Amino acid sequence: MNLARKVTGLRAQKRNPERINVYLDGEYAFSLARIVAAWLQIGQELEEEKISRLREQDSLEKAHQAALKLLSYRPRAEKEIRQKLAEKGYSEAEVGAVVARLQTAGLLGDSRFAQEWVNNRSEFRPRSRRLIKAELRQKGVAEDDIEQALNGLPDEEALAFDAAMKAARKLRGADWETFRKRLLGHLGRKGFSYETISPVIRKVWEEVGEASSSS
Repeated sequence: MNLARKVTGLRAQKRNPERINVYLDGEYAFSLARIVAAWLQIGQELEEEKISRLREQDSLEKAHQAALKLLSYRPRAEKEIRQKLAEKGYSEAEVGAVVARLQTAGLLGDSRFAQEWVNNRSEFRPRSRRLIKAELRQKGVAEDDIEQALNGLPDEEALAFDAAMKAARKLRGADWETFRKRLLGHLGRKGFSYETISPVIRKVWEEVGEASSSS
């Protein structure tokens, strides 16, 4: 026989007011997210099946909050969100529900993620289109989303020039050979081909290196 239990207390936790301690038949039973516990009332009777559903809803809400916390640090691809939640022990069904909820709210989408990734790389850490594409593939982003995000980038020589100019600031006063070797290695690690790198280094030297070394 499935006996009902009576709600005898609902108290917000001191350290985390968004968690509500639920007391059944005069004893602490479990805690729930405030949003899950919102409809509960003192004196209400709960059968075990309902208690089980409440706990499932709470676990889903915890997964959602965990995903929001991850997104608060920086944009994430769907694959990464799925992996992080799975690592935290959430079920495949819970992860799928959270991802769908985030997508519906416009908080998660690989198309937007790819564009933000490209914009960030372009502004702060310039590198080749090939390397950016490889990074996004590693993040699990679909080819169509990658190509769409890359469409707005300038050509390889312009990207290499931006990357070289940022690195050249640390090479002021260096002689030509040191300047050339350092930038050659730097741009190579950024994924640019030698055919692109060679003329760019000369151009940057004429604008930065040569001027500073002769001053």
